[in-house]
Amino acid sequence: MLRKLTVIGLAVVCTLSMSFGASAAESMEKAQASTIAWPEKQALPSFKKIKQLDVADIYDAPGDIKILMATLQGIVNRVEPRIYLLENKEEGKYTWLNDLNVAYKEWDDYWQIVRTYKKEINGIIIYDPNVPDSVNVATTLAGLKGGVVASPELAEKLQAEPYSLKVLDDLQGKFKDRLDAYTWQYDNLWSQTTHRMLVGLSPDTSIRLPEGQEDLFKVIAQDTTQERDGANRKVYDLDLSSSLGKSDVYLRFDDAFSQDGWGTAVHEVTITADGKAIAKFIPGTPEEEPFLYDRQSSQVSEGNGGHRFADNNRYFIYKFTPPAGTKQLTASVDMWNQYKVSVGNEQPVSSEQKEPYGYLRDYAVANKAMVFWLDSNVPEQKALFEKILSDVKPGTPYLGWFSNDVDGEFSGVEITSNHGVYVLAADWFSNLTVFSGTKANTVKAKAAKTPKLENKIYVTYTFSEGDNFQYNQHRMRILWDDPSRGKVPLNWTSSPLLYDGAPAMLNYFQETATDNDLLIAGPSGAGYFYPNAWPAESFAAFLKQSYSYMVKTGMTIPYVLNRVDSKNVPLSDEHAAAYIKEYKAQGLFLSWEDRYGVEIVDGKLPVSTIQGISTVQDGQKILADAKAKWDGKSPLFVSLGLLAWSLTPSDIAELQASLGPEYVPVLADQYFSLIRSANGLPSKP
Repeated sequence: MLRKLTVIGLAVVCTLSMSFGASAAESMEKAQASTIAWPEKQALPSFKKIKQLDVADIYDAPGDIKILMATLQGIVNRVEPRIYLLENKEEGKYTWLNDLNVAYKEWDDYWQIVRTYKKEINGIIIYDPNVPDSVNVATTLAGLKGGVVASPELAEKLQAEPYSLKVLDDLQGKFKDRLDAYTWQYDNLWSQTTHRMLVGLSPDTSIRLPEGQEDLFKVIAQDTTQERDGANRKVYDLDLSSSLGKSDVYLRFDDAFSQDGWGTAVHEVTITADGKAIAKFIPGTPEEEPFLYDRQSSQVSEGNGGHRFADNNRYFIYKFTPPAGTKQLTASVDMWNQYKVSVGNEQPVSSEQKEPYGYLRDYAVANKAMVFWLDSNVPEQKALFEKILSDVKPGTPYLGWFSNDVDGEFSGVEITSNHGVYVLAADWFSNLTVFSGTKANTVKAKAAKTPKLENKIYVTYTFSEGDNFQYNQHRMRILWDDPSRGKVPLNWTSSPLLYDGAPAMLNYFQETATDNDLLIAGPSGAGYFYPNAWPAESFAAFLKQSYSYMVKTGMTIPYVLNRVDSKNVPLSDEHAAAYIKEYKAQGLFLSWEDRYGVEIVDGKLPVSTIQGISTVQDGQKILADAKAKWDGKSPLFVSLGLLAWSLTPSDIAELQASLGPEYVPVLADQYFSLIRSANGLPSKP
């Protein structure tokens, strides 16, 4: 659906006091020209109205081009959104661009766009390829100085005609490692950047492997049972002889059922050439390192005997070099769960050969935010991270993500919450400086009629990932366009802060929702945080302020994640009381567990524990077990969380169609209304 989008732009021109020379000071003044509006009580800034866009396709461009174009986009769009980058094709390259309903021109060559806007560029910030984190420091400097970030090779081209750009900063050789880079940045740049947002971006994340990479491997073993409890653990003997013929052999381990959160687990590997062991190791040990060709964000568990695992479309690859003339090559692998093993002898492109990427950097540059990537599980990095967090006010957003994947998420969100900072997972969000130049339409939410309370099994289905800003842009759009959406009542967790950051996306979801779609707030309200970890003295005030976004978006029912020391915990009495008073919700969803249940907190607030599922079979089993334990003499309430990476509306339509009439699917507002009625609570909180 196409809409006419409008936004009111407020011109703001400021000059920072910095120790530069006279000409540099003039450049700095030019760099601060901005029309970004950011009222005090507004969570995220608003950009000027979009009039027309110059579009560049950088999907297949090298990493240094992507960061060059993203930082150029930030400089240009802080004045007026004019550059749009095609960086992703997950939901369709042009899907959101066409929905903006604005005039645009797609250029054949992205260098034409650089030439078009070269007069708005103050110069070049050169990063050091030997210290990946210098990319983030360079991005921060780009925002402050109005320059573009470039590799040493691109910098040479940009200094020559027709660009003739000067070098503002050259970071080559300036830093010895990550901590050195961010310590310097904190000491020298932090005071000059905005303190109203923080940005956490990996400096060297590989976006994707080249198409055709899968063709290099032949599958030789694969789990077909979707095993999850290790019952299939054993030593598997695999024949790799078919891969002989070239000097190296590559053994790859994948998730056989991608995107359901379980994946393969490998404890020990032995490679034998003509009866003689040429490699034997346990993951995580020094013996593994010479053979680990590509770890692709896989992790090693130290608490379970030491194993390397890969889930959610991750993988890892080992490289072996059998002696010349080897006739038989075999592998004995101690592994379990959802394994998929393949072998090849053509050298794949390793994701260890990482490059910088552009996503979200336009937003960081435009808003003069400090960009960093600190691991909360490394003491020295954690100390600097907490120093930064201590310098900002409660209710400050941290956009981006954390290193070390799951462990990084749990510890990272807990640490930010400890300091009153909430998270917006946005490290793969594209063109945020453009979508912030749209305006939210007024949409009056339609309240669904609650069915009469009967002795039925009431089921409510809730899609996960609502804490994830980029999920709204990519995966949620794919799920939303599923032809079966609307057949079964579905709750869609989402970010209420789309109201500021991407109003056009909020408009799309609201205006195309069916009567069986309900947007609710993702963890844990307006932003991702753990309530019990948040300082009690500022918690109620933060909820009160963020509640306005839930009202404006109609996402008045929150889904809450609450963790301490990486474990799900109940809401404390104090934090539950704040939700009751400040959010005024009919009820709230809590956690992601292997069980479901309903509790009435303080005699006022229905709290429904979500039991997560990742397949139709999961849901069928849970609901069958619920029926077997149900006496049928009173209503039963079951809340199922749908893993958004593996389930679709079509799957849930299939699931619901397989159930009997005793199972009644309802939306979240109906669900809590029925719970309140069953427990003698007033219909409204």
